Amino acid sequence: MKLTQMLRKILAKLLIHKYSLIYMLILLGFTANANPPLASKQQIGMFKNSKTCIVLDNSNISYNLFLTDAIKKYWKNTEFEFIDQLEFEKRRFNSNFSFLVLMKGVFDKDPSGISYNYMSLVLGDAARDVTNMPEICSIPISYSDEPTSDNGYAFPAIIQFMQKHATNLEKKRFIISMLGLKYYNHKIGFNNKVLLLNKDKVAANADSPGKIATVYPYYIKLLTVAEIEAEIATNPVNLVFNFHVGPTTVSGSGKCFEMIFDVEGNLYYYNYRKITNDNPDGFNLKDFKHIK
Repeated sequence: MKLTQMLRKILAKLLIHKYSLIYMLILLGFTANANPPLASKQQIGMFKNSKTCIVLDNSNISYNLFLTDAIKKYWKNTEFEFIDQLEFEKRRFNSNFSFLVLMKGVFDKDPSGISYNYMSLVLGDAARDVTNMPEICSIPISYSDEPTSDNGYAFPAIIQFMQKHATNLEKKRFIISMLGLKYYNHKIGFNNKVLLLNKDKVAANADSPGKIATVYPYYIKLLTVAEIEAEIATNPVNLVFNFHVGPTTVSGSGKCFEMIFDVEGNLYYYNYRKITNDNPDGFNLKDFKHIK
């Protein structure tokens, strides 16, 4: 009798482990299919020894200016070189190179056909499709139909963050592969921070200090882009700012992305959601509840 009970317990434990493993494999498979291929540990090591090619975009002068300035000031991890898109096509199969390149509509294809611009750090690879190149980091920066850009103030933080993220991947690749950039959301502590927000990129339910104070007790400033740039230029240690990517007047639907950085390139918050009539574009009270 005791032997029978023991065998049943052992069998039950084996079944639990079996189905836990099956569940984990399903979860990992879904994550892999939903995102571009994350660089392996070996490829992350290859990135550290690569030469990073900064690919300038043929059709986006403002992007090139912002990017060039930020790279010259803040890129420290690897040797770098500026190249054009033709040279990128020649080099992209060579794993001795890594690339910081603007990719359009690659990682988030909406059924409506809306695409986005991502600043992507990838490793050279034999993949025929650029979207299958091993990814170190990708940050959404705009909708692809956006004719002009007022996002340059975020580029220094993004460039610094990408390098920190590459370092984090060395030790924490598994959990980052599961959580994506939301891995950084646990680093929340805004009680001693001044949060800057673009007053034109907040939702209607959060467009005044009074509305925000109903859910978020800490210090905020609703500013214009020029005012945000001026505040960031002073480089205060207690300042964080929201970088919002949402639709233009041309694209009234799609997804919006919310990121909060400090001036040293630390990411404190990352989120995205589908824009609907009931949940319109802009940093909203739900976002404030997440970070308080």
